[in-house]
Amino acid sequence: MLNIYFGEMKDAVYNTSVYFDNTYMNSWLHDDLAEAVIKSIEKGTILSDGAIDTKALGVIPIKQISGGTKTLLLISNNHNKVFNASTCGDNCARWILKIAKESEEDITINLHHIMNFGKRKFSIRILNTGEIVHSMAELVPIAGLLLEGGEF
Repeated sequence: MLNIYFGEMKDAVYNTSVYFDNTYMNSWLHDDLAEAVIKSIEKGTILSDGAIDTKALGVIPIKQISGGTKTLLLISNNHNKVFNASTCGDNCARWILKIAKESEEDITINLHHIMNFGKRKFSIRILNTGEIVHSMAELVPIAGLLLEGGEF
């Protein structure tokens, strides 16, 4: 299940780009999820362990992929850490849900904004309150209050 903690969270990795640049492993690029994420988010293909061919930028080193792609790869490969997914745009939301759904363990992310998870049903546990929500209509009021500093 996907767990989200809204607002400041002790021990969450805030700067996912720097963390990725210093911890990623080439093996992360050798699975179907990495290929699909890079194709979807970067509009690119993996050429080698260190290079991505993108539509907009041409061939770039792996460290120059977007913050969203870096965060998705971190979430997928480090289930014991919590990452700031506010470095991701809404185009990453479906990938976060997919990673959580396919994982054998719960996935926890930290958000400092309301991410749009789309119109389909989902199951997300809001760690701040313990509530499980299944739609944006259920998620938004709770997240909005938490991000404004409200208490439950």
